[in-house]
Amino acid sequence: MSNIILPFRDRQDAGEQLAIALKPEIEQWQANLTHSGRVIVYALPRGGLPVAQPIAEALRCPLDVIVAKKITSAQNQELAVGAVTACGQVVWSALSQAEGSGKTWQSRQAVAQQRAQEQLAILAPYCPRVEPQGAIALLVDDGIATGMTMAVAILAARARCPAQVWVATPVAPVGLEQQLGTLCDRMIILATPDPFLSVSRFYTQFEQVEMSEAVDCLSHQSQG
Repeated sequence: MSNIILPFRDRQDAGEQLAIALKPEIEQWQANLTHSGRVIVYALPRGGLPVAQPIAEALRCPLDVIVAKKITSAQNQELAVGAVTACGQVVWSALSQAEGSGKTWQSRQAVAQQRAQEQLAILAPYCPRVEPQGAIALLVDDGIATGMTMAVAILAARARCPAQVWVATPVAPVGLEQQLGTLCDRMIILATPDPFLSVSRFYTQFEQVEMSEAVDCLSHQSQG
C-alpha cells in the first residue's frame, strides 16, 4: 500500500495507519449490505491491543480479544511448532510431525493453553459482551511472522459464526497473504518487506506490552 511510513514509530502509530487503510474497505463492505454491517475488532494480546485500539476508535466499534499462544519446541523455546487458543483450537506446523512424540506435543499444548487461559482470565473482565453473528470479526496483531498464531485465531473467530473474518496487520512477510488467505475472507497488510526476519525490525519502539497497558486499551475503548 502507498503512503506507508516504515519503520512505524510504535504500535499506536501502526494502528493509526492501519485504521486509515481499513476505514474505506469497511465502508465499502457496509455499502453493499441491505442493513448496517457491524464490526467487532479482536486483538491478539498483548502486542495486538495497542494496534487494535485506535482502529476500534476510528471504526467506532467494540474491542475484544482472542487469546492464542505459540506451542514451542522443548529443544528451542524460540521455535514455534504450533499455536493454541484459550478455548482449545489448535494448529500445528510440519515441524511438529518431524520432532518429538504425540505425548510430548500434548504436554506442550497443555502448557501453552494454560498460559492463554490465564491471560484471558485477566483481560476478560474488561472485554465487551458482544455477539459476532452477522458482523465482521476483524482480527488485529502488531505483525505476523510464521502465521500460526493468527491461523488459530481465525479458527476461533470462525467458531463464533460471524458473517466474515478479516485479518489486519501492519507488517508481514511476502507470501503470508497466500498462506492465510484461504482461512479468512479478507486480509489487509500495510507492508510486506523482503527480507522480513522479524516484526520488531519494522518498529522504532517495540517494547513488550505490559498487562496494565493491555487492560488500559480495553478499558479506554469500553468507555469511549
